[in-house]
Amino acid sequence: MEALDPESCGGVSAPGADGRPAPVERVHFRVTRFIMEAGVKLGMHSIPIATACTIYHKFFCEINVDAYDPYLVAMSSIYLAGKVEEQHLRTRDIINVSYRYFNPGSEPLELDSRFWELRDSIVQCELVVLRVLRFQVSFQHPHKYLLHYLVSLKNWLNRYSWQRTPISVTAWALLRDSYHGGLCLRFRAQHLAVAVLYMALQVYGVEVPAEAEAEAEKPWWQFMLALNSPQSPCLSLPSSGMTGVRHSSTDTHMVFSDDLTKPMIDNIVSDLIQIYSMDTEIP
Repeated sequence: MEALDPESCGGVSAPGADGRPAPVERVHFRVTRFIMEAGVKLGMHSIPIATACTIYHKFFCEINVDAYDPYLVAMSSIYLAGKVEEQHLRTRDIINVSYRYFNPGSEPLELDSRFWELRDSIVQCELVVLRVLRFQVSFQHPHKYLLHYLVSLKNWLNRYSWQRTPISVTAWALLRDSYHGGLCLRFRAQHLAVAVLYMALQVYGVEVPAEAEAEAEKPWWQFMLALNSPQSPCLSLPSSGMTGVRHSSTDTHMVFSDDLTKPMIDNIVSDLIQIYSMDTEIP
């Protein structure tokens, strides 16, 4: 996926004079939180929710936030993401969940003129979103890469270290929360998967041991991992989530990401920390 301008695509811009996040960032944070909560209530899986957030962020890369109601765009993004990921949702369910989100404890909307106007608005907004995005609404998410990396890392690490620390749960939570910002558009899926895994390992102080002395100076995501070795029995995993594949007469070797550098990971981690800082400031 091509890199986009950080300032226009959810990058963490400079805070205001009071040190708080810029108003646009706060709007997008609130709206993506709405997408995630509504998605859970609608029974959406993680990939459709991620697609809805990505559609939303990408739309506002192209359009000023004042041009359209962000929450209407969010509802249309949920509706469109269900189609893209083949988890179709009824507009009535989206409307009811959204209405209850903004009016807790209220009854569902009656099928009156107000309901039909809102339904028409969602459908019309969906068409606008498709045109603005030039019908490019399929995305490569980090989820499959993170799954492959976690399985490989589980078989690589000491069993006790893996069992006593919730690395997997933390990495998935970090990845989910990253969609509150525009990281999904500005970084490659493989890089984002490695970065959240790196952050989870750092949180619990878990070190990844090198398999060979020659690799002791390399970061763990550039280690050559022998997939046919007894320590790394992950042959059933497809190689699409790995890079730098090398074959020998006995083993297949892969690395997580051979073009990812520590400064790139630091940038991703810094943006994630800014997202969590924003979460503490927005009610």
